[in-house]
Amino acid sequence: MIKKIGVLTGGGDSSAINSAIRAVYVRSSMYGYKVFGIRNGWDGLVSGLGFDLSKDSVSGILYEGGTMLGTSRTNPFKIEGGVEKVKENIKKFGLDALITIGGDDTNGVLNRLSQYNIKGVGIPQTIDNDIISTDYCIGFDSAVEIVTDSIDKLHTTASSHHRIMIVEVMGRDAGWLALYGGLAGGADVILIPEEKFSYDKIVNVIEKRRERGKDFSIIVVAEGAKPEKLEKQVTVSVKVDNFGHVQLGGIGKLIAQEIEKRTGYETRVTILGHLQRGGKPTAFDRIVATRLGVGAVDLVHQGKFNNMVCIKNEKVTAVPIAEALKGQKPMNFDLYELSKIFY
Repeated sequence: MIKKIGVLTGGGDSSAINSAIRAVYVRSSMYGYKVFGIRNGWDGLVSGLGFDLSKDSVSGILYEGGTMLGTSRTNPFKIEGGVEKVKENIKKFGLDALITIGGDDTNGVLNRLSQYNIKGVGIPQTIDNDIISTDYCIGFDSAVEIVTDSIDKLHTTASSHHRIMIVEVMGRDAGWLALYGGLAGGADVILIPEEKFSYDKIVNVIEKRRERGKDFSIIVVAEGAKPEKLEKQVTVSVKVDNFGHVQLGGIGKLIAQEIEKRTGYETRVTILGHLQRGGKPTAFDRIVATRLGVGAVDLVHQGKFNNMVCIKNEKVTAVPIAEALKGQKPMNFDLYELSKIFY
């Protein structure tokens, strides 16, 4: 019998997480469940940090970016005694089930903990939008809006100075953010991790635009994109986080150097970085987060644990977490090819 649900947010933040937390609390209250907010992702269950949510604590957070609970990339399986501490604190806080809001790593931990009889439901949240089982992840639409707005602004300075502007966006293994933001912002070239790119083709686009009197170009590149002859992604350092990820960054500068060497045209780089995670969520993102938050509590109420709540073909549905995290969402290459007709 469910009496109290714990909710946590892990991994990278995004703009609409608070909308989901609010929905979890409101729906839980309708069933008579209490909700316990776990601080800083899985670290809160390792360290024993959290607080009871109330109507006042979630009031007004629908439109606030970030996460009121805090987040981290903590992996209890990489901490000595971490799993035991999680189990102890779940018992200490009196939690009957968990709701985890995050990407592959955060929800992957929940999936592994199910082997220890820990019950929970996952919610997909990542601006990369790369979780295979859902059409939309929380935070994606808001991040696309930021990328699009940035490209709009860069168009004016690029045209004024007759420059090539490269916009580096997030996307370790998935190019959804680069593709949607680039297409909506009218980028002249879009480069994604799913397909290696050719410097010859980039230069060809730039030169053809010059022939048409367009003496500037906008190139959008996902941080995980690679040129044809480069095997590894460009990284900031060799350090890895608790889930084995290195910090990517710098592909934009590499491309800029190559373009200047080949053409002589002035090329500048803008790395959007964490700006993509910030600010108020879009209306669409708030609705996605609200639907997923309510859907997660409904799954808990129905006893459908170790599932991820998803939106597929505009309907809220449930997919086993193991299946939801099995592989990466295939890129929409039809849309990618569509973007190329505007180069």
